[in-house]
Amino acid sequence: MSKALEPRTPYYLIDKARLLRNMEKIAFVREKSGARALLALKCFATWSVFDLMREHMDGTTSSSLNEVRLGRQRFGGETHAYSVAWADHEIDEAVSYADKIIFNTIGQLERFAGNAQGIARGLRLNPGVSSSTFDLADPARPFSRLGEWDAAQVLPVMDRISGFMIHNNCENADFGLFDRMLTRIEEKFGELLKRAEWVSLGGGIHFTGEGYPLEAFCARLKRFSESYGVQVYLEPGEAAITQSATLEVTVLDTLYNGKHLAMVDSSIEAHMLDLLIYRQDAQIGDGTGDHEVMICGKSCLAGDVFGEFRFPHPLKPGDRLSVLNAAGYTMVKKNWFNGVAMPSIAIREPDGSIRLVREFGYADYESSLS
Repeated sequence: MSKALEPRTPYYLIDKARLLRNMEKIAFVREKSGARALLALKCFATWSVFDLMREHMDGTTSSSLNEVRLGRQRFGGETHAYSVAWADHEIDEAVSYADKIIFNTIGQLERFAGNAQGIARGLRLNPGVSSSTFDLADPARPFSRLGEWDAAQVLPVMDRISGFMIHNNCENADFGLFDRMLTRIEEKFGELLKRAEWVSLGGGIHFTGEGYPLEAFCARLKRFSESYGVQVYLEPGEAAITQSATLEVTVLDTLYNGKHLAMVDSSIEAHMLDLLIYRQDAQIGDGTGDHEVMICGKSCLAGDVFGEFRFPHPLKPGDRLSVLNAAGYTMVKKNWFNGVAMPSIAIREPDGSIRLVREFGYADYESSLS
């Protein structure tokens, strides 16, 4: 596609060739370890590329009724339904879409086990340890509501469930840490695992990252599976789509106010909310160049800042920038703060052509309100 026909910025650009690299690593892990891989829709749910992803993954896992429905209808394969708390009006519909339903607490299991008699039922366990460095995202934080902690309380309900979900990894690229935490899980919940048929180890394991020891990872998963006689599931979210998309933006204005600033036609508050939540900088450029510029969003939030970056030349209105690694927890969190234009969604095909798959306009903004 010629530059003149490229979508108007801002837009998310998903690169299928880059996405395929992650898919091939996931397929390798499935083959070598025997684990099944479910896409975590809470991280990425852009169904226009599910055609590629379903060729390399077994299905989806969800965190809400909407996600489990999307997984069943748009992805197919095996569909796991999880929610921190199911509502009375949700449970029957959730069960109708799911192959497995995972309850967060024994209380929810006892309340809804009868509704879910026709499918496999599971329970979330919390091992009390995680890899998270952010209290906000730590499932093992004090007084966490995420799963059951006490194996003694779970034993009496084993006749109503067939497996467990244990999600305690968060952006964990350290195989040694993963191995140690899995050993802790075995020590804490070994008696429960022996009675289970399947165990999901959740997401947050960055096994598609550069240099990750895939052979050792596969061997550890296989040993865990064989030790307890369970089918292992992984729930890659970020690992499935890391480095596969960019947020394409345009510089609208510049300002010098003690630092060189450039305002772009996007906003971290609206389009890359995790940057704001976790106080992180975006990834723009390669960090080289003589000109340091603070890239700022166009919303009225004073802290709407992508970060400070180096460029080979001063920026000016009309310059295009690519914000890297813009797939995970971006499109699923985008919002209409300030009424800032919602980024379109486009796909770069393996042959290099760009296909626009979704645009958002005033009607979408208006219909999101009342």
